[in-house]
Amino acid sequence: MRIGFIGGGYMGEALAAAFLKEGLVAAGDVTISDVAETRRSHLSSAYGVSVTDQNSEAAAGADVVVLAVKPQEFANVAAGLRGALSDGQTLLSIMAGVSIARIVEETGHRAVVRVMPNTAAFVGQAMSVWTASDAVPNERKQAIAGLLGALGRELQVGDEKYLDMATAVSGSGPGFVFLFLESMIDAGVRIGLQREMAEELSIQTLLGSATMAREMDKQPAELRAMVTSKGGTTAAGLQVLENAGFRRVIADAVQATYERAKEL
Repeated sequence: MRIGFIGGGYMGEALAAAFLKEGLVAAGDVTISDVAETRRSHLSSAYGVSVTDQNSEAAAGADVVVLAVKPQEFANVAAGLRGALSDGQTLLSIMAGVSIARIVEETGHRAVVRVMPNTAAFVGQAMSVWTASDAVPNERKQAIAGLLGALGRELQVGDEKYLDMATAVSGSGPGFVFLFLESMIDAGVRIGLQREMAEELSIQTLLGSATMAREMDKQPAELRAMVTSKGGTTAAGLQVLENAGFRRVIADAVQATYERAKEL
């Protein structure tokens, strides 16, 4: 399979690195276009892939063309691709908020897959939710599932509306988690821990908790109850979070992200 990337930013790089690491494609079968010379130089030296500043060159001859640009840049990119894609090619978009209908309309190409991954693709632990237009053949859908599986976990959905919802939870979710992690570390330093120690304790605690949620057959509320003794230390901290409206703040953050995704 030959893959062309239009956009060599962090998410485009994460996808390309994962595909190469898992041996799904060879470096010689990957071409990445980017307007920034520094990005092109980095991608070429780090991964041995072909680079260009012309989107049409990245798309030429590719089985899958990955649209890894910002939503605000799509109109200009689409204009350059219109009429340049063949029937055997598939467009794979990771742009938040840009619908399949709009991609088809502006590029003139009907075979489109839209996916919402997240930045954990850098470490092979992404959550990717995706859907495809009717023009994408089943064999290509299977190939796409294999590609996305290299990033972590993938989930195909039949209704595109779930992608904006996924954007709010798993797409932007890492940003919320990292803010929580920052806060835990800073709080540890405030009570007297050295920063390196606070970082080690907080990161491993977050990782261990997520692993328990994944591997143990229990709901999050049950896991919380397991670590919370009546009148104990955890109960004291949880009460502060509840009193501060922690659940409401998280809900509001997810809602705001969802509304922004729909606006885009």
